Amino acid sequence: MRKYAKELLAVKSILPIVGNDTTEGTGAGVDLAGYESAHLLAEIGQSGDTLSGSVYLTIKFQESADNSNWADIADADLAGGENAVVIDDADEDEILIGRGYQGSKRYVRVRIEFTGTHTNGTPISGVVILGHARHAT
Repeated sequence: MRKYAKELLAVKSILPIVGNDTTEGTGAGVDLAGYESAHLLAEIGQSGDTLSGSVYLTIKFQESADNSNWADIADADLAGGENAVVIDDADEDEILIGRGYQGSKRYVRVRIEFTGTHTNGTPISGVVILGHARHAT
């Protein structure tokens, strides 16, 4: 077990917060330099608002070559499921969604988009777990 402590690094992309809008749900970029793999995690708590077809959250995982210009990661570059998971019902919140990154960009982030009016908010957070650290030779 001790080996994993040296091989994995968890980095916050979205600090835990009760979010009401996409600005709060836009995570910081995480630099993949020095690592061979990444697993992106988005956590959604119990929504304080009634979710529906017009009030919902969309979990997205994004990539960037320069930590400035961001694009949604193509489904083909995600292991474990597709991108853009919509949470629009109380039966769908309180969930942890993870995807392995198989793309080639240097930066990744978690983004949780809020559609409609979210008055009370929803607990959210995002983490990137970096793995397979490259070792200097």
